[in-house]
Amino acid sequence: MSLETGRRLGPYEILGPIGAGGMGEVYRARDTRIGREVAVKLLPASFAEDRDRLQRFEREARAVGSLSHPNLLALFDVGTDEGMPFLVTELLEGTTLRERMTTDGLPPRKAVAYGAQIARGLAAAHEKGIVHRDLKPENVFVTRDGHVKVLDFGLARLTRTRKDEAHSEATTLSSPTSDGVLLGTVGYMSPEQIRREPADERSDIFALGALLYEMLSGRRAFRADTDVETLHAILKDDPPDIEGSAVPAALQGLVRRCLEKDPAERFRSAHDVALALESMSGPALSGGGSAILAAPPRVRRLRVIAGALALAAALAVAYRLGTMARGRETPSPSWTLLTFDRGSIAHARFGPDGQTLVYGAAWEGRPLSLYSGRTDGQGSRALDLPDADLLAVSSKGEMAIAPGRRFDTPGASLGGVLARAPLAGGAPREVLDDVESADWTPDGSALAVVRRIGGRRRLEFPVGTLVYESDFIYSPRISPDGTLIAFIDGARETLCVSDRAGKVRDLVGSPDGLAFSLLWLPGGDEILYGVEEIHGVSLSGRRRLLLRLPPPLGVGLQDVSRDGRVLLTLGQVRSGISGPPPGGAADRELTASRAAYGGGLSADGRKVLFDGSDAMYLRDTDGASAAVPLGEGTGVALSPDARWVLALRPPSTLVLVPTGAGAEKTLDGAPIQYLDGPGSGAWFPDGQRFAVVGREPGRKWRLFVQDVAGGRPRAITPEGVVPQWPHVIGQAVSPDGRRVAVLDPERRITLVTVDGGAEEVAPGPPESGDVARWSADGRALFVTEVAGTRLRVLKRDLATGVRQPWKEIAPADPAGIFRLNVLLGPEGNSYVYTYYRILSSLYVVDGLK
Repeated sequence: MSLETGRRLGPYEILGPIGAGGMGEVYRARDTRIGREVAVKLLPASFAEDRDRLQRFEREARAVGSLSHPNLLALFDVGTDEGMPFLVTELLEGTTLRERMTTDGLPPRKAVAYGAQIARGLAAAHEKGIVHRDLKPENVFVTRDGHVKVLDFGLARLTRTRKDEAHSEATTLSSPTSDGVLLGTVGYMSPEQIRREPADERSDIFALGALLYEMLSGRRAFRADTDVETLHAILKDDPPDIEGSAVPAALQGLVRRCLEKDPAERFRSAHDVALALESMSGPALSGGGSAILAAPPRVRRLRVIAGALALAAALAVAYRLGTMARGRETPSPSWTLLTFDRGSIAHARFGPDGQTLVYGAAWEGRPLSLYSGRTDGQGSRALDLPDADLLAVSSKGEMAIAPGRRFDTPGASLGGVLARAPLAGGAPREVLDDVESADWTPDGSALAVVRRIGGRRRLEFPVGTLVYESDFIYSPRISPDGTLIAFIDGARETLCVSDRAGKVRDLVGSPDGLAFSLLWLPGGDEILYGVEEIHGVSLSGRRRLLLRLPPPLGVGLQDVSRDGRVLLTLGQVRSGISGPPPGGAADRELTASRAAYGGGLSADGRKVLFDGSDAMYLRDTDGASAAVPLGEGTGVALSPDARWVLALRPPSTLVLVPTGAGAEKTLDGAPIQYLDGPGSGAWFPDGQRFAVVGREPGRKWRLFVQDVAGGRPRAITPEGVVPQWPHVIGQAVSPDGRRVAVLDPERRITLVTVDGGAEEVAPGPPESGDVARWSADGRALFVTEVAGTRLRVLKRDLATGVRQPWKEIAPADPAGIFRLNVLLGPEGNSYVYTYYRILSSLYVVDGLK
């Protein structure tokens, strides 16, 4: 039946028809409770006639409704009205992928961008155990701004029985399985679906391969004169090669791997497909690198990491660009992939023979552990040692390890015990405390170490002999002849070299992409360093570019063999925003760009401020509506009523940005340099003042208070005392606006009176984590501590120092998670969190010159 404009289905007021088809009618409607426009799908009347079917539909549809991801159509509600079953979803503006396709195919860059988004959506659903089973161009929607949404995820299974048939240009078939009903569309069904075997997420990967083929070529991968012949082609035939030089061989190889007949030979997950496609979004599609790669063979090792071949092609192109930029072109280096698991690699070293390797990795969210392998890429094995990270391997076959260390960003200040352990096997022996990094002398007789003592870093070479001191020191590396040590002074962003007597020279000062790792080349006359670019610098300071990586990849230089082969990691750092809506149980993905960092949460927990890769955003925490861009700048804090954002713009200017109608206001804070980071400020409850981290010229960071009306900021803490470093300060201001909770240099909680500046150290031990916010009654603080890939939130009584567990936050996908920051609402009854993830792989590179 058709619905008239103004008709109500529960709280949904019909505004007008959108379309109709075999699976029901779709209407534009308004949710009268919150004023949001939605799409309402009225399902066929046959549903009302089958009570069991209707109950199953409602049960399974609610499971699908638990999905929340930017690339999945959001299902808001499911119900019946006067016997009519209906679905309520988000309202989209745009066209289906079918309508976007042309007979000539889409440009490879656009096909890759669409494919990566589809894969991300599939991966999010697969993690919840939900498989689409009917992925096709009609079920993929592209919004007007190019954002991709997968439609009807899981609903094809919910809305049809064995008797149902829907015929369009592509016939949809139904067939019984052990699960009940398994559906697919001729031309996009996987071989196992045709054989009526159980279909898992790899069937969706096959369908994604068919979509990619069609987007690139303009024709279907499998199509014959009849449906039966098409199904036979899927079972027996390979699709023709995609013609045209614009489609790199690596991309064609990826598509073919998705279309393997045997599910075991496809990608292991949609997440791997997404990574592979995203690695092709840069130079790999520029045209120069396609001839380097051949399509992968039919039979491959099942655990080859997604996109490894495409990445090698992109890096080969990047290397040629680097050598051409310095006036000469040399043969491209060869890349061998050494690891095949999903997670993060901390440190890696060659063994004394140059053919074995040892590394510390946190795979699939497990603790950081030690592994050994070979440089031929034939796999790795776990070492029979306690969980630990690797610091160095000596020429005598002895390891320096850090037992119990967790994975963090490269260069993170994670001190602890240094232990020595034989590479051949044996129990580790603890030898030194407070060690962050280490390196062996060439003869394996002594160690250089960086130790954290009293909040400062000491470079000792050998142990006990002070060579250099700074706030941050990274990657100490001893020269091949043992006379010099190179390191990075993180406080000055400078690559330095020192002799044993402590005579230090600066080689490279504040270069872009200096990062946290370096290597001596075997000759001892040049040092490699970099993140997005690998540079070499001679001892005289002459620099050269060796390799420019395709974004968003970053490199970690690990080791170099005597014959010049380089051991390195390649990976991506990603961040996002997630959390449940107020009163909700399941987390919703709130990220609206490649990266997102939480900056503030409204008092009612319904709106979150975050920084994306291109702008500041404000978004409802229910994830139902799109994120609203607020312009350029860093989102420092969100006002309690969510009407204003305190933002920071270059060079160091505070700006009040309205979230709705209104004009911006620039605040005069000269000569204060403010901390440029999302969440580095906090509003007072009355909305008339805010606290912000800053420093005066030549001084250390401290906390300032400033009025919204303007005026000069006023320091309220001593230098070096801030709510926490370097994370967000959350709701550091007490509910009555009289005190601010900060951490002193020893990480003890200190309560500072805003108007008088008096300090009171709260009872209890120092905190290892952050201060998240005050309790609503002002008698306690919510604090956090890291527990592997989880974040524990505890409530700390300010009178006694006693801490009680409050909540534990854990992303559904723990692989590569190295940090979580939480923003809490009053009493912790609402929250969102920023997650940081590194996914990396280990390579040995021959010929990097």
